[in-house]
Amino acid sequence: MCSYTVRDTQVMLDSDLARLYGVETSALNRAAKRNENRFPEDFRFQLTRDEHEDLRCQIGISSDDLRKFATGGRCYLPYAYTEQGVAMLSAVLRSDTAVRVSVQIMKSFVEMRHFIAGNAAMFERIRAAELRQLEYQRTTDERFERVFDYMGTHESPRQRVFFDGQVWDAFELLVSLVRRAKGGIVLVDGYVDAGTLNILAKKAEGVSATVWTHPRTCLTRRDVDTFNAQYPRLTVKHTIRKA
Repeated sequence: MCSYTVRDTQVMLDSDLARLYGVETSALNRAAKRNENRFPEDFRFQLTRDEHEDLRCQIGISSDDLRKFATGGRCYLPYAYTEQGVAMLSAVLRSDTAVRVSVQIMKSFVEMRHFIAGNAAMFERIRAAELRQLEYQRTTDERFERVFDYMGTHESPRQRVFFDGQVWDAFELLVSLVRRAKGGIVLVDGYVDAGTLNILAKKAEGVSATVWTHPRTCLTRRDVDTFNAQYPRLTVKHTIRKA
C-alpha cells in the first residue's frame, strides 16, 4: 500500500487506489469528477509537474502510474487523495470491494499517524541533528573561505612552525629566506656543518653571511675558506661558552 507526503499531507495516488479497488484509474477519477462537490481541495487535488517530478525522484518511479505517465501512458497528471478523500471514494464507488478496501486503507492511515506521533521525539532529534550538521558545514565553509581569501591577498609568513619529520619543508623555507636576503644574513645555530654552507650558497651575489655557532662546530677553517673562494663573504663567530 503506497502512501506519500505531498504538500505536507499524507496522500495516495489515483493509480494505486484504482489497483486496490480493482478498477481503471480513469474510471476512479471519473467517479470522483461526477461527485466533485464531495471532493474539495483537501480531499483530492491534482499534482503539479514539479510535485510529480519530485515524487519520481524520491521513490524511484515505484508506482505504475508514474511509470505510465513518464512513458506517455496517460495524458494528465495524477490525482492525490487525502485520508478524507479515500474515505469518500467508498461511498462514490459503491461496491463491497470499495468499502472493504477503504476500511483497510483507513486503518493504515491511523497506524501511520500513531507511528509518527509515537516517534515524534526521535524525528525531532534527527531534524535537530541535521540542522546542526548544516550549520556546522556552513560555518566551516565560511572559515575556509576566509583562510583562502587571506592566503590570496597576503604574502606567505616569514616565520613558520615545523614538526618532527618535516625536514624538506624546513630546508625549502631556509633556502627561500636566503635567496630573498638583500643586505646580509645572520644565522645563529649551535650545530652548523657543511650542509649549512649548501644553504648559504643560495644567497645572492654581494650578500654577506655571519654564522654564530658553538666553539666546537663541525665547520673547519678550510670549509670557510673554500666557501668564501666562491661565495664571499662568510664570517663564522663562536658563542662564549659559560664555565
